[in-house]
Amino acid sequence: MKALIQRVAQASVTVEDAVIGKIGNGLLIFLGVTAEDTEEECRMLAEKICKLRIFADENDKTNCSVTDIGGSLLVVSQFTLCADCRKGTRPSFSKAGPPDEANRLYRYFTEQCRALGLQVENGEFGAHMQVALCNDGPFTIWLDTDELKKPRRQ
Repeated sequence: MKALIQRVAQASVTVEDAVIGKIGNGLLIFLGVTAEDTEEECRMLAEKICKLRIFADENDKTNCSVTDIGGSLLVVSQFTLCADCRKGTRPSFSKAGPPDEANRLYRYFTEQCRALGLQVENGEFGAHMQVALCNDGPFTIWLDTDELKKPRRQ
């Protein structure tokens, strides 16, 4: 499972001229589900993201999590994060999860975030979406559960 996380002052997602998800201060999460992902990866990633200390404290140090600041999440499915661009100039998406299972895991991931006490808004799985955001910092982080499972020092 792959996540591109952006700390935002605000973000929204629109489908067919209707805003379907909108947050203020918090995290915009683009989520890519691979064919090998399971509920275990969803739980691991949700916990990591919700505890990630990337918001400023009273001394302007990045010591607070989205939970600590009472922020929200906007989670947008994005299979293109699973692109393989090693060969040629046209990305391959063969590592992306099958749509039905990817949608199930996308929903399970958002449920896990809600269970951790966060307000979560969503995009629409499989839809053509327009995402608007005001990146705060800018602060953008890439997380991959395959990398999170590896020991820090080898």
